[in-house]
Amino acid sequence: MARVKRGVTSHAKHKKTLKAAKGFYGRRKNTIRTAKAAVDKSMQYATRDRKAKKRVFRSLWIQRLNAAVRELGLTYSRFISGLALAGIEIDRKVLSELAIAEPAAFAAIVEKAKAALPKAA
Repeated sequence: MARVKRGVTSHAKHKKTLKAAKGFYGRRKNTIRTAKAAVDKSMQYATRDRKAKKRVFRSLWIQRLNAAVRELGLTYSRFISGLALAGIEIDRKVLSELAIAEPAAFAAIVEKAKAALPKAA
């Protein structure tokens, strides 16, 4: 049986790993053993952070909404409950963009949410 030489496939795999390690510091970018470990770890971080990114953005939208709503005399939690009572189903991302780009439209939504809230006794 003929002998199988694997230099070509190994080289291709190494090239793929080193390309993924581009931009890393020190040996992590050009030594295959350290580069492979660094690339594997970076893939774990990427997977984890795709989930974390969603949480970070949601908290940013909530902070923006809270600031915008407080200028109009309401708190964030009261605003969200007012929206639910008014039957307005707009997500936080769109509300946040409205507060920045279209303050007049956002103020109208806040007024509807205020009107739907029960009056304090």
